[in-house]
Amino acid sequence: MRLHVADHPLITHKLTVLRNEKTPSPVFRQLTEELVTLLAYEATRNVRVSPREIQTPVTTTVGVEISDPKPLVVPILRAGLGMLEGMVKLVPTAEVGFLGMVRDHETLEPTTYAERLPDDLSHRQCFVLDPMLATGGSLGAAIEFLFDRGAVDVTAICLLGAPEGVAHIEKQTAGREVTLVLGALDEKLDERGYIVPGLGDAGDRLYGSAGY
Repeated sequence: MRLHVADHPLITHKLTVLRNEKTPSPVFRQLTEELVTLLAYEATRNVRVSPREIQTPVTTTVGVEISDPKPLVVPILRAGLGMLEGMVKLVPTAEVGFLGMVRDHETLEPTTYAERLPDDLSHRQCFVLDPMLATGGSLGAAIEFLFDRGAVDVTAICLLGAPEGVAHIEKQTAGREVTLVLGALDEKLDERGYIVPGLGDAGDRLYGSAGY
């Protein structure tokens, strides 16, 4: 597993505002979108491209374009939806799938309750969006889901991660082509499985707690 923790003052600044409990949901959503776009630059460093000849106003030249099959972006519902716009702004030709997972607050184990993905992901590069890498259970299950469908490599983009979650993903995905991109690596998990210092429940802060 390749791990990249962002080290950029703009990212750290935006994360500081996200962490603040007084930041309202509209600002939280906007900053999340901006952060994902910044993190996506690093996450797409190894996206597959093909050469393409074009005509400039001066001459012909050879550039590149994103190869087929196009990358697949998979937000983990519901909090991952808040990251989707920032990702597709950077890679507008990517296709989008959805994976619904919920963590049991007692056992901390993930359960898949919905999915909207191609049956065959052979030769696909997949980008998973999940704001918080806490225990690693949900993200790990999502990554395995994609590999079981035939994905060849998976990159996960998270705003924050805990050492426990990183260790879990590294152990679970041993031998796989997996990249983990984090906005920051925090201190630890608390007894409830929340990241410390973290930013609370990302889904609640994005959308409120109605129905949850």
